[in-house]
Amino acid sequence: MEKCNCSSHDCSHGYCIDKVPIFVDLPFEIKQSIMGSSNHKIYNKGEIIFNSGDYFDYLFIVIKGRVKLSKISAMGKEQILKILEVGDFMGELSLFKNTVLTNSAEALEKTEICVIRSEKVREIIMQRPEIALKFLEKYAERIKHSEELIEQIGLRDVEQRIANYLIAEVEKNNIKSRNNKYVINLPVTKSVLSSMLGTTKETLSRKLSLLQDEGLLLMEGQRKIIITDIEGLRDIQ
Repeated sequence: MEKCNCSSHDCSHGYCIDKVPIFVDLPFEIKQSIMGSSNHKIYNKGEIIFNSGDYFDYLFIVIKGRVKLSKISAMGKEQILKILEVGDFMGELSLFKNTVLTNSAEALEKTEICVIRSEKVREIIMQRPEIALKFLEKYAERIKHSEELIEQIGLRDVEQRIANYLIAEVEKNNIKSRNNKYVINLPVTKSVLSSMLGTTKETLSRKLSLLQDEGLLLMEGQRKIIITDIEGLRDIQ
């Protein structure tokens, strides 16, 4: 892990809080005050940012790369909860309550994180209470996502989870149809994707091959999937 001071406007990416919609409209003086209590850290692929059970009184902002948030069951099985992209943050619960972290975070590629003391963010919240509401809205979104994840793993079979994921990727990234085909470049490896979907890499590969045999999609290489029958996938959902 590399580390540098991120209080100057010139630190690699300017003010990292400008990556977060909650902070982007704050006055320059407040942004400067927040950044004075922050550090900029660089993690290599596979490096752990924090573990479940750690205590951190910080807000973490992803300013480059991607981060895997996950839990490990008592049986040692990993369940990926979310993949954080640029502008996403973690540790927001520490803004409202002193608590230990319940998830683990790992860099999926070379990743840059802006780490801000929660105490400083709480000071800003006292000045701008509307920020607290925005954090709560974001936290509510994460609870909703967790509930959907529980429902998906508990009530849907693997083929349904795959179909749901692929259609969600099309909609989220606004992928346009080309001759009734939708090209998806998977943002993660199949190993990571299998954990996200609550299955094994072997089962994922087998089910994708089955969907390909049924004429619903084509696989090209390790990361490229072409949906050839999106309505057929919707029927599986």
